[in-house]
Order: sequence, then structure tokens, then C-alpha cells
Amino acid sequence: MNSPIPFADRLMKATLQLGPLCVGVDPHWGRIPSMFGPDNSSEAVKNWGKAIIARCEGKVAMVKPQAGLFERWGSKGVAALESVCQSAQDANLLVMMDAKRGDIGSTAVGYAEAYLGAQAYAPSDAITVNPYMGLDTLEPFVEVAQREGKGIAVLARTSNPGSSDFQAKDLEGVPLFMRVAESLNPLAERLQGNNTQWSGLMLVAGATGPEEAKKLRKAAPICPFLVPGYGAQGAGASEAVAGFVNSPNGLVGGLVNASRSITFPEATQNASTAKEWDQAVDEAIKAAQTDLLSAVHKEV
Repeated sequence: MNSPIPFADRLMKATLQLGPLCVGVDPHWGRIPSMFGPDNSSEAVKNWGKAIIARCEGKVAMVKPQAGLFERWGSKGVAALESVCQSAQDANLLVMMDAKRGDIGSTAVGYAEAYLGAQAYAPSDAITVNPYMGLDTLEPFVEVAQREGKGIAVLARTSNPGSSDFQAKDLEGVPLFMRVAESLNPLAERLQGNNTQWSGLMLVAGATGPEEAKKLRKAAPICPFLVPGYGAQGAGASEAVAGFVNSPNGLVGGLVNASRSITFPEATQNASTAKEWDQAVDEAIKAAQTDLLSAVHKEV
């Protein structure tokens, strides 16, 4: 039996081919257009999510469904999430499950197998995890990721306003988020690709903290970044790629997430037909790609 291709290799190949854009699939309550089904129904969520996947196919490297926003619809919402993940896999899109799991022992194993395992019902290539219960809570995710050729994205310096409440606190002379990043290097080496210097262990590094991202890059040189905060949260493209590094192909080193600016631009809310909605999303994807590609190819 052939070993699976490491997530790191698949990630870097996809970003080189399609650019650093990751599209967040976040079904916000009350914002799904009625053309996809009855208002605030799980049917509309599923149809909308699969339509987003169809617009992303062949255009972006990765999609990132937000588990909590699907879970609001209960078991039917989870079923919608499973359907969206399967559609993304069928479209050859990398899937980052944004679930921010973090727990001990067999519970962590359950979470890891649920999204990264061979029998996962919501098949994902990687999952976001919370490290603040300790490194032992990450071990089950790393073990499954090694076995299945998958990845994880560990929260380091997030983009939300309250991130400084704990992440920026001093711990023996440096911020806590830096201690987290430094501690992850041995795990990152275990998920390193076969054909790339990069690891399948990503760090979540918010675009709203570009100087912190530069520090994180020094602390964790082989970890690609998953960068939230671009677009609707206010950060620009140059800030989003602040932690990337120079290469012959421009700046590389991660993916930049955009959610609402792609999936809920004003034009989608005013669309009266599926064709108009498709066009609005396509234009939003193109605008973000152009913006980010300009930043990664800008001379520094």
C-alpha cells in the first residue's frame, strides 16, 4: 500500500498553482439568499455551501468550512457540512475544517478521526486546533495526520480583538504566542513534506498583527501560516503576507483566508438569479486573488 502524499506537499503545490487564497465557507444565520432554499433552513445552507464550492473549483487552493456555523442547525447542519466537505473533495479542493478542537486523550483521538481519519464523514485535509491545554492534546492530531497525510493548523496569534488578553502576555521574556510557536517545532518536523521544506503543521497568524507574524516566522520557520483577518476584518494584502518568505515564485509560506468578502459581497445580496449570484462570487474571488497575488509578487 502506497503512503499518502503529505499534506505539506499538496498544500504548497496548490498554492503555487492557484495562489494563496483560502475561501471560508461560513453560513451566517439570516444571510443565505432565498434562492438556495427556505429562509434559515439546513437545506438552504447545504445548497449555498455546495454552490460556494462550485465557484471555488479550479480557482483557489483551499476552502475552510466553519463547523460551528453549520452546527447551529443541529444534525441537519452537520449533514450539510458533511455534504459540503465531500463536494470540496470531489472538486479537488483542499479542505481546512475550522473547528478549533483541543482536548485530552481519547477525546482528542475522536476529534482527529472524525475529520482527518480514513472513515471521516466530513472528510478534511486539515483541522484547526487549540493548543492551550498543552502539547499532549495535539499529539493525537499529529499521529492521525502522519498516518493519513493530513495537516493541522494550530492557533498562535489570532486576529480577534481579544487575542491579546492571553496570547500577548509575557512568559519568561517573550509573548505566550511565541512560546507556543517555539514548542511546536518538533511536531512540525514530523509533518514535514517529502518534496518541500514546509511542514503540514500550520500556524494561525492573524493579518491584523503583521509584526507578530514576522516574529512567528523566525520562531517556526517551516510552518506555513493560515492567515485570518484579511478583507472584512480590515487587514490588507500586504499585512496578510507579512509572515511569508521570499522564493523564486514570489512570497510563499501559507494561505490567506477570506470569508464574508468572498461569500457575502453586496452584489450577492442583490442577485435575483443564480447566474447573477455566480458572477458576484466569481468577481469577489478574482478581486481577492488579484490583490493577494500582487502582494506576493511585489518586490521587497
